[in-house]
Amino acid sequence: MRVAVDVMGGDLGPGVAVQGAVSASREFGLSVLLVGAEDTIKNELKSLEHSTADVEIVNASESIGMGEGLLSFRKKKKSSIIVGLKLVKQKKADAFVSVGNTGAVVYLSRRELGAIQGVERPALALLVPTLQGVTLLTDVGANANCNANHLVQFALMGEVFMKAVMGVENPRIALMSIGEERTKGNDLTREVNKKLQGSSLNFIGNVEGKDIYSGIADVIVSDGFTGNIALKTSEGVVSNFSRMARTEIMKNIFVKIGFFLMKRHLKRFFKKVDYSEYGGAYLLGINGVCIVGHGRSNPVAIKNAVRLAKDYVSGRVQEKILQRFDQYQNVLNGAKA
Repeated sequence: MRVAVDVMGGDLGPGVAVQGAVSASREFGLSVLLVGAEDTIKNELKSLEHSTADVEIVNASESIGMGEGLLSFRKKKKSSIIVGLKLVKQKKADAFVSVGNTGAVVYLSRRELGAIQGVERPALALLVPTLQGVTLLTDVGANANCNANHLVQFALMGEVFMKAVMGVENPRIALMSIGEERTKGNDLTREVNKKLQGSSLNFIGNVEGKDIYSGIADVIVSDGFTGNIALKTSEGVVSNFSRMARTEIMKNIFVKIGFFLMKRHLKRFFKKVDYSEYGGAYLLGINGVCIVGHGRSNPVAIKNAVRLAKDYVSGRVQEKILQRFDQYQNVLNGAKA
């Protein structure tokens, strides 16, 4: 298996991506194509022990910055994102991983790979830990502006994903809103609620932000604007809680003793909620495998993003989604199957 990794994206620089990709190759036994400026990658590899890793450099003379817009996406035809996606399109790579500009990855993935027939908007879907296992949150940032049919499609793709990947027989679908009642929310959420109520999906109704990690649903649907804010808020809470806890621990000797006794359990907890353990989000709805990681991804997060790509390909998830999607086309218009 060959996974292409964009080493020019992200906030922490190429070194982090190269280190994570090399670790992934060594740990998961796969080939990694390092896509980016050849000289930069060679310099980063010099500082790493990579003799036991199966890595190959694929030169890309341009890169797209985190703050760049649509014009740059189109003009930079030799960017690491385009080069990596073309490797997938040409069957030279089985999957593409990037922690770069999310807008660029989403836009260029659709342009280079195309969308699955019937899908209007590919969506970023992230598995998050809950009290009962995991929940798929979609969309988490690909589509800030959506109409009702887009969200119904996100629900459909989420259902197919949870069946194909997680083995959930009849996934519970919920809609993110500001209240559980079907009349709550804005015009968009009320219309989506009505469409999902009339579909054959196992729609359990609206949920609020507090329900994301409860395990009440297998798939939670929202527009990318709302989903991204909910996700980033959660990350901020975990990060700041950890900092506040450390500050309080240092104030009292008895608290220090208690922390020492609980240290092993707390480590397990923070590992479970650490975004780097997620790896990244699946870009559902395109004709290919693409994992989009957090801009602040560290080497562990990069490694886990490659693992997600490996598992996605090994499980033939894309094939299963393509096979099942046709069966549910009528759900897109809110009709009963």
